[in-house]
This record gives sequence, C-alpha cells and structure tokens, in this order.
Amino acid sequence: MALHIYNTMNRTKELFEPLEAGKVRMYTCGPTVYDYIHVGNARPVIFFDVVRRYLETIGYEVNYVTNFTDVDDKLIRKAEQLGTTVPEVAERYIQAFNEDIEGLGVRPATMNPRVTENIAEIVEFIQKLVDQDFAYASQGDVYFRTQKFKDYGKLSHQNIEELQFGIRIEVDERKENAEDFVLWKGAKPGEIYWSSPWGNGRPGWHIECSAMVKRYLGDTLDIHGGGQDLQFPHHECEIAQSESVTGKSLANYWMHNGYINIDNEKMSKSLGNGISVIELRKKYKAPVLRYFMLSGHYRNPLNFTEEVMAQAENSVSRIENAYANLQHRLQSAVDPGEASDELTERLSHIREQFHAKMDDDFNTADAITAWFDLVSETNLVLQRAIVKAGELQAIAALFDHFNDVLGLVENKSEEELLDEEIENLIAERVDARKSKNWARADEIRDLLAEQNIVLEDTPQGMRWRRK
Repeated sequence: MALHIYNTMNRTKELFEPLEAGKVRMYTCGPTVYDYIHVGNARPVIFFDVVRRYLETIGYEVNYVTNFTDVDDKLIRKAEQLGTTVPEVAERYIQAFNEDIEGLGVRPATMNPRVTENIAEIVEFIQKLVDQDFAYASQGDVYFRTQKFKDYGKLSHQNIEELQFGIRIEVDERKENAEDFVLWKGAKPGEIYWSSPWGNGRPGWHIECSAMVKRYLGDTLDIHGGGQDLQFPHHECEIAQSESVTGKSLANYWMHNGYINIDNEKMSKSLGNGISVIELRKKYKAPVLRYFMLSGHYRNPLNFTEEVMAQAENSVSRIENAYANLQHRLQSAVDPGEASDELTERLSHIREQFHAKMDDDFNTADAITAWFDLVSETNLVLQRAIVKAGELQAIAALFDHFNDVLGLVENKSEEELLDEEIENLIAERVDARKSKNWARADEIRDLLAEQNIVLEDTPQGMRWRRK
C-alpha cells in the first residue's frame, strides 16, 4: 500500500505524490516565542516529527522547515512586563522551546527561520501584493483585500460572509472591509520597528509564513501542517497571500491535528487549565508523552488525564522491558544461527502491518498495535531456553525500525545510564549475594530503587533497568 494522506483542503484521503521524486518540502507553523509551550503545542510538534521520520524511513529526503515568530504584539507586551527587549524575550523562549523539543525526543527541523531574519523578504512580498492591487496602505498599516481573492475560505470551506463571524479583529475604520487582514502594522511610540515603504512598523502574523515558505521551500509545498486552530484564519490567509503572488497552489497536502482537552474540558486561558511542557517533562519521560500523543489518530481530539497518562506509562514500560530483555539476552547468546523461516515470516507480517497503518494517513494508534504484536512475539522467543543470535538480531532490528519512526524507546546504553556510584553498588550487591549476605543485597536493591534503578535476576544473569 502506498502512502495516503487526508488532505484538509479536499476533505479526503489522497495518494501522496511529491512534487519532486524522492524529496518532500514540508512546512509547519512554529511557536510565537513569548512563553513556554504547553501540552497543546506539543501535539503538532511530536506528530509532525513522526510524519517527517516516517517519510525519511520510506526513503524520502525531507526538507522540514518550521518557523519562529520572534516579533509580535505578545512579545512586545512580554518585554514590557519583564523590563527587557523583544529580542531578549525571543531568545529566552527559543532556547526554552529547543530544550522542550529535545526533552520530547523531537528531532530538530532542517531549518527554523525567524521573522526578524526575513524582514526584507516580507516587505518585498507585501509590495508585490500592493502592486497587484491585492493589498492597500491605510494610515501606516497595510491590509489584504480578501474580497479580491475569489477562493478565500476554500480551506475552511466557508464563504466570506460566514467567515466574518470568526474574525477576531474588531471593526476598524482603516479597513475597506471588516474581513481584510493586516500585512504590515505601523509602529506605536516606543515599539520595535523596521522601515518600509509604508512607514516604520513590523509584519502582521500571517504574512511571515508566506514569505518564509517562498524563500526557503519555493512557491508550492508538498505538505503544510499545523494544529486544527490554524485552519482559519492563519492558513486561510497564507493561501490568499501566497497564491495571489505566485498564481500557484501554496501546498498540495494540508494536514491538521486535533485539539487536546484537559480532563474532558477544552484547554483555554480563561479556564487556566493549560499545562506547560516543562511541567510535563518533570513528571513524564519523553516516550510516555510521545505515546500519549500518538495513541489516538492525529485528526481526533485527545483527552489528557492522570489515568490516561498512567496507562501510557504502563504501555511504554511493556515496550521498553521487552526491548531491554531482548538486548540482555542478545549479549549472552552463544548460538550464532540465523532466524527460522517461520520467525522471519511472522516478523515480516508485523512489519507489513506497521507500514500499512502508517501508510493509511499516519495511523499511529494502529501502528503501535503492530508494535505490541512484536512485543508479544519477543516475549515468546525469550521464554525459550535456547535462542539463536540471528533470531534476536532480527527482532531487535524491527524494534529499532519502529523506534526510528515513533520514538517510544530512549536509546541509551547501560554505560550512559549508570554513574560510578551505582556501578559500585551493583558490584557490591553481586559480592553480597555470593557471600550469602542477603540483608546487604536487599539493602542495596532498595538504595538503587530510590534512584529509579530496578535490578532483575534472570537465568542469563543480573540485568537492570530504569523505572
């Protein structure tokens, strides 16, 4: 089965065919860096990381760009609150974002362009819109004429009259029509600004992505992604701007992930129920957070609860324990024989099931089910007294293949995890057991447990794992 993607634009699954054979141009809207990201922000970050990983796994070269909005009204207000500058605010939260995504096991994008590094390109883009009469200057601002772009509303499947009810900007006498949106905002006294043909100011929110897509990826993307909340107005406005200038489709495939609820309530500032990723990382390790995000289909809403997270922890432990037992058994395997035809066939079937689910619009939930089939197969093999190294290696290779896509097992060796103190305690425990000093052996086990090190005595010798 070839890869099919649900295209928000057409509301149907479509065969994925890239613009250029073997290569994918992919763009997602990044954070406005005025604060720490929350659990809702983490969902697209993790999901589109998996999209990128899977595309690379099946042979594509992916140019993945996600931007930083590093100048905006929110950054200006934050800088005023903190008594600092907008660039300093941006730098602080870009660093925090990078620490968060690393803590979520997310691979860095190919590029993270910033608005402030693309002002010249943004001004040039706006000028083209003005020259083509798609935009107009008014009292230091520049606005886009939505009524001139006949397809405005095609992504969200609404007409302009319906969309007017969703516009959050108050009626402004500077606009020709209420639904027109800002491209360039004139600077107020004391605000950060850049010069332009329309006076000192800064870009509006929507224009930055159009300019950066064109600069770094070209006129048309293969995939444009983001949260469901970005369909309107942000992505709708991007389409209008870009296609007015280029005359080409901005993206061939539009992908949007669903919302995250907190204890069955919509996450919102008014309810104060948002949870920062920094808080989550203190409580849950990356594979658990990734498992939660990937345990449902990306287009469906997810509900965050303590119970759901406990289930995610248990599920990740099943995968990690099977993998750890596999690696431990592999170290002591003496028979170098190859995997049997029967095992090879079962592993091939599991692999095919995994890919069939991922090819079906990145169905990570069912792909995880295939991974648990592998866990069950692993446990059956490990129950045997004699196992060939080739069998263990074949299973481990499939584990690694799945993990390259979903990232549910942290790739850390025992040497990396154990510090000198713990190594000494483990050696001492081995000696205590040899001398039948059971009390000291148990005491050391308890000490290690306090450091989240669990010791397990197996027929193949002692092994350890982290909780």
